Amino acid sequence: MDTKVEIERLREEIDRHNRLYYQQAAPEISDAEYDSLYRRLVDLESAHPEYYDANSPTQRVGGVLEEGFKSVPHSEPMLSLSNVYSLEELQDFDRRVREIIGGGYRYVCELKIDGVGTALRYDKGALILALTRGDGQMGDDITVNLRTIRGIPLKLRNNFPPAFEVRGEVYMNTADFRRLNERREIAGEKLFANPRNSTAGSLKLLDSREAARRPLRTFLYDLRGIDAPYFHSDRLRWLNEMGLPVNKEWRICNSIDEVWCYCEEWCGKRETLPYEIDGVVVKIDDYRQRSELGFTAKSPRWATAYKFPAQKAMTVLRGITLQVGRVGYITPVAELQPVYLAGSTIKRATLHNEEEIARKDIRVGDTVVIEKGGDVIPKVTAVDLSLRPAEAQPFTMPEKCPECGSGLVREEGEVMRRCPNVACPPQRLGRIVHFASRGGMDIEGMGESTVKLLLDANLATDYGDIYYLRKEQLVALERFAEKSADNLLSGIEASKNRPLEKLVYSLGIKLVGSGVARVLARHFKGIDRLSKGSVEELLSVEEIGPGIAESVYDFFRNDNNLKTIEKLRQAGVKMAAEEETAQVKSTLTGKTFVLTGTLPTLSREQASEMILKAGGKVSSSVSKKTDYVLAGENPGSKLDKARGLGVKVIDEGEFRKLIGDNDE
Repeated sequence: MDTKVEIERLREEIDRHNRLYYQQAAPEISDAEYDSLYRRLVDLESAHPEYYDANSPTQRVGGVLEEGFKSVPHSEPMLSLSNVYSLEELQDFDRRVREIIGGGYRYVCELKIDGVGTALRYDKGALILALTRGDGQMGDDITVNLRTIRGIPLKLRNNFPPAFEVRGEVYMNTADFRRLNERREIAGEKLFANPRNSTAGSLKLLDSREAARRPLRTFLYDLRGIDAPYFHSDRLRWLNEMGLPVNKEWRICNSIDEVWCYCEEWCGKRETLPYEIDGVVVKIDDYRQRSELGFTAKSPRWATAYKFPAQKAMTVLRGITLQVGRVGYITPVAELQPVYLAGSTIKRATLHNEEEIARKDIRVGDTVVIEKGGDVIPKVTAVDLSLRPAEAQPFTMPEKCPECGSGLVREEGEVMRRCPNVACPPQRLGRIVHFASRGGMDIEGMGESTVKLLLDANLATDYGDIYYLRKEQLVALERFAEKSADNLLSGIEASKNRPLEKLVYSLGIKLVGSGVARVLARHFKGIDRLSKGSVEELLSVEEIGPGIAESVYDFFRNDNNLKTIEKLRQAGVKMAAEEETAQVKSTLTGKTFVLTGTLPTLSREQASEMILKAGGKVSSSVSKKTDYVLAGENPGSKLDKARGLGVKVIDEGEFRKLIGDNDE
């Protein structure tokens, strides 16, 4: 037999069985038979390296990424969808569509997979690039890890366009997720919270050999980079013909009533699926009508996502423990009899604060209702009083910190108690993690696990100490090699030149978020002047109220904080703002903006910076003096207040036009 012909036959046969197993859930051979075919191919390729092919099914496992993931621009922005939560909101979406394009349209409904968005690019039938969603404009290149997913063809063998992009969701079946967590528990490793969490973590593994051991799958649904066919439904069929994994449960709906029937059907049947869904995606089928409908700044007008109601379960409250946060706030946590809910086993849930516990009269021993808010964060929502044990007692918040024994304080006007000891171990951990976070000093490689190692080894007691770490100290720690030590030290060195506003935010002053930090940095120009500011001077700064002023003043009157700041100064951390030499645009001079909700392509920080550079002001609250409210998705009460006061509300597209920035 011709060896090359046999190798090609085996490659095609293995690819076919991968499609049958991972895409159609209809395997024709046993695992042992599959393994035999795979081993035969490996042996032949090893004996005949001249027939090497990067797209062979044996080449799905790579190696270690030394430099991490690089960012790559998306071919088109990966925008988020608007959300609806009821029949009335769906009907309102349909009304807006009808007002623009009249009649003669239909919808395609697809299950909303609770996974991680990705974009794949094929050229001449070969997979050449895979990106994460990232910030919608730029994504991380995860090609090496996506190649390990057996359900994704590395080489297309059917009718395919010369070059195209397809988008979809990477996910993990619930049964595979449970088995993965069981293996991690046996190995003494930290458990994943849910399938989506484990999928996201798997895609960002630096060792693709480890990614290959994760049971990842994908559904693809959005064919781009071609002009035809004109109907989304036809494109889904074409993707399937190419051998790409397409969810088979999509349906054409000729009216919004049919859409609602589909939504109700799958809300009731979601538990029968082997994977997690959190809603239904509703799209106009005809791409020509999509072009007519267009986009808002935040999402397409031709699509929306119906989100299922939060899932609930009942279980027993075994105990209440207390967590100490970064600035000392004490959060009560429910310790539960484990219960499976929305893709994960829930053992703990937030109880918010002692007033919330008292209001709901939650007691240890109660049978409680657990709900996943947005199917993400579990919380206790109610108590079944008919099942309350006779011995159940009302909860009483202790007087001392559970971690360090310091007396807890509850300041006037606050609902939460706080540990005032800044040396309290969880506060130390939280403060250093916050300092090094992306929004703060952005120190690559200094996440929570690394900070724990430093604290356990007594190499750091506060964030000032990290600037005095030495390579020999790091390589002596578990999981640290020379390369990772060098990378961390480089990240620490680079952070010394971060802008002043980043430093102010990273200090962890209570009530000082990124927006307030920017205001303080622009007014005081340096840490020295800020640290000497009186309460009266702080109050004179627009946007700074009494609570923030008192918090900032108190922070700089604490000897421990001043000692830490001196460590930063001696290490060479930049303590003052750079003089602004660039000419400032004046398109927004005298205009006050309030930001609310999530913008499609800009973070609040980026939008605020654009406003300030154009001469405008950013406020945290809406008043009659507000000129514009820049609103994104899920805007909250600020939007209602703006409408009540007659303040002009704009979206991101209008905002960009207002400042003369057309780079959308």
